[in-house]
Amino acid sequence: MNDGASGTDGGTRYSHGHEPAVLASHGARTAANSAAYLIPHLSPGMSILDVGCGPGSITLDLADLVTPGLVVGLEKAEAPLVAARTAAAARGDQTTRFELGDVMALPYADDTFDVVHAHQVLQHLTDPVGALQEMVRVCRPGGWIAARDADYDAMAWHPELPELDDWRTLYRAIARGNGAEPDAGRRMRAWANAAGVPDATITSSVWTYATAAECMWWGNGQADRVAGEMFVRQAVEQGIDSVGVQAIAGGWRAWGQDPDAWFLIPHGEILAHLPAD
Repeated sequence: MNDGASGTDGGTRYSHGHEPAVLASHGARTAANSAAYLIPHLSPGMSILDVGCGPGSITLDLADLVTPGLVVGLEKAEAPLVAARTAAAARGDQTTRFELGDVMALPYADDTFDVVHAHQVLQHLTDPVGALQEMVRVCRPGGWIAARDADYDAMAWHPELPELDDWRTLYRAIARGNGAEPDAGRRMRAWANAAGVPDATITSSVWTYATAAECMWWGNGQADRVAGEMFVRQAVEQGIDSVGVQAIAGGWRAWGQDPDAWFLIPHGEILAHLPAD
């Protein structure tokens, strides 16, 4: 699930939904800006399962790095898979597969893939530990487990508009109401330990938006997501009416236009090299 992730929900309602603004945000992700900690361990011919692949931008980058290896992107919802297949066709990629499936019951045999990767997935699950165990199950001995998730409570921005504080409070309530954990980044070590992931290395990295173009894109994109039907419906469930939602969306647009705008998103990362037989 990119930015969370997408529809690989493990029993939760996916908090972001699959509206165009969400897919556009997820589609801007690349292996370079979202999986840099994994890239040095990839080589041609490896097979990769990308769990919660969203619109496939990271998946297709990974496929380029391991050609001619088999790469599979997995999602539990069809909408992001349609976008992923369209992106593959635009890049001339006729070998990467995009399939429906659930991270909690991966439709593959034990020891199938050399790398099992999940970007912004664990934060959306009711059972992230069980998901990691499934990822280990389908990874071959000597293979790699990789997962990266954001931490909402650790996000920082300037100017400190009250509407963005309201957004974070509301989103964290929505996510937890869906059985998910928005502050996943700080929990990656704990989840890896609980799942018995062997010799996991825990690292961190950030996304930073600090140019006029980046901040305008991020602010407008977040405003569109907040104003989308999925978010509005969940906001109402949390007691925030449409007026309150529109105020948050307006705050995002105002932030994106500020010449001093700056936004930081920290992530926790799990990287584990499984023992060879």
